[in-house]
Amino acid sequence: MEHHEQDKERVFTGVAVMCLTGNIMSHMIGKGRGQLHELPDQLALMRGLTKWSERIDHPSEAQDIMKDGFRHLLSGRPRPVGIEAPWDVFGQSAEVTFTGAPFTPSPCLPDPEQISSAMDAIAKAKNPLIMVGGGAMDAATEVLAFARLLQAPVTAHRSGKGVIAEDDPLSLLPPAAWRYWKDCDLLIGIGSRLELQHMRWKWMPPGLKTIRIDTDPTEFVRLPGDHNVLADAVSGTQALIDNLGADTARPNREAALETIRQDAAPDVAKVQPQVDYLGVIRDVLPRDGFFVEEVSQVGFTARMVFPVYEPRHYISCGYQDNLGFGFNTALGVKVAHPDAAVVSVSGDGGFMFGVQELATAVQHNIGVVAIVFNNGSYGNVRRDQQMRYGNRLIGSDLENPDFVALARSFGAWAERVTDPEELRAALTDAIALNAPAVIEVMVGRDGDGSPWPLIHPAPHTTD
Repeated sequence: MEHHEQDKERVFTGVAVMCLTGNIMSHMIGKGRGQLHELPDQLALMRGLTKWSERIDHPSEAQDIMKDGFRHLLSGRPRPVGIEAPWDVFGQSAEVTFTGAPFTPSPCLPDPEQISSAMDAIAKAKNPLIMVGGGAMDAATEVLAFARLLQAPVTAHRSGKGVIAEDDPLSLLPPAAWRYWKDCDLLIGIGSRLELQHMRWKWMPPGLKTIRIDTDPTEFVRLPGDHNVLADAVSGTQALIDNLGADTARPNREAALETIRQDAAPDVAKVQPQVDYLGVIRDVLPRDGFFVEEVSQVGFTARMVFPVYEPRHYISCGYQDNLGFGFNTALGVKVAHPDAAVVSVSGDGGFMFGVQELATAVQHNIGVVAIVFNNGSYGNVRRDQQMRYGNRLIGSDLENPDFVALARSFGAWAERVTDPEELRAALTDAIALNAPAVIEVMVGRDGDGSPWPLIHPAPHTTD
C-alpha cells in the first residue's frame, strides 16, 4: 500500500491477499501437452479446506473482506481462512477510506447453568484429571490456579504441552497420567480434543464423567461430554475458579503424584535410545528454548516424555502428523524468535522432505539446530512390516546421503554423533554458535525401541 491522501490509501489487492493466505494456483495442467485448464471453482475448494473463504473481485472490496477474514481467523476456534483474488484483479488499484479499528475478538463467556452443572460434577469427584490442549494456551494462569484449588493433576499431549510447566508438582507427563487414570473419576478437558484419552489410551475408568470447556460447539457433537461448557479457556476456567472459591482447596496431592511419576519411570526408560537423547536435549536446551518435532521415532517419544515449561514452546505437527514438518517449521519459529534457541528433531526420511531449505537457512543465517536421527529407514513402516506382515519389507529402507557432508556443502555447521554424551557436546556447541547447524545422530536400522507401549498402553485391569 502507498499513501494517497490523508484519509485514503491505494490498495494493491494482490499484495493484501498474499499477506494473509498466499495464492493457490488457479490453473491445472491439462491432458494435452502444454494445455492449461482453469480450476472450475477454486473458491469452493478453499471453502472445503478452511474455516471461511471469500473472493475479492474488485479492489474496493479488499478492506471489508480482509476485515471479515481476520474476524473469522481470530474468533472462536482458530483455523485458517482463505481469501482469493483473480489474476486480473491483482494489478488493479482503487482509492478507499479506511474505517474502524482492527478486529479484537470478544471473550466467549460461559452460560451460568453450564458452570453450575460442571460444579456439581466437580463436587462429587475424588480423583479429577485436567487435560489441556491447544485451546488452553492463553489460559496458563487460570489452569494452574484451578489445578491448585482442586489439587488435580494436569496432563497434555502435543498441542497442550507447556500450558503449565511440566516440572510443576501438579503436572503429569502422559506415562504417569496413565497410571493415575485407572482411579480417575472426572476428566476435565480444557481446549482439548481429548485425543490422548479417546484415541491413544482408549480404556476408560468405570463410572468416569467428563467436563469439556471449548469454544467450538461442534466438539460437543463429535465427542459429547457429560457437562459441556461453551466458553474460551480463560473465561470458562475462571468461572470454575470463582465458583470453587479459595476456601474449597483440597488436601495436597503433590507427594502422591511424585510417587506416581517414580512408578512410571521404569516404563519410560525402556524406550531407548530416544529417551536418553531427549533427556540430553532437555538438559542443553534453555528453559525458554523452542522444541520442534515431527513424525519420527524420537518425535513420537517426545510427546510422551519431553517436559516443556512454557506455552507454545513445543511445536508439533499436530493431528495431521505430516512428514517434513519439523525443520521447515523450525525456520519460521527461529525467524519469529531470533534470540531464542530453536531445536528441531526429525527422522532421516522426514528431514529429506525439506533438506533443500538448508540453503534458505544459510542465506538468511537462520540459526536452527536440526537434529537428524538416522536409522536408515521409515522406522514405523518397517516395524509394522516386521510385526504384522511377516517381515516382508517394501519401501521402508532408505539409502541416505552423508548428512554431515551434505549440510556442510550448503555452508551449515554439521557434526555426527553416536551416543547421548556426544550429542550433549555437539548441541551445546551448536546452540552457542547461533547459526544454521545439523547434527546427525546415528541409530541404525532396528535400533529404536518402540514408543507404542507409552502411546497405546495396555488397558488397566479392574477388580
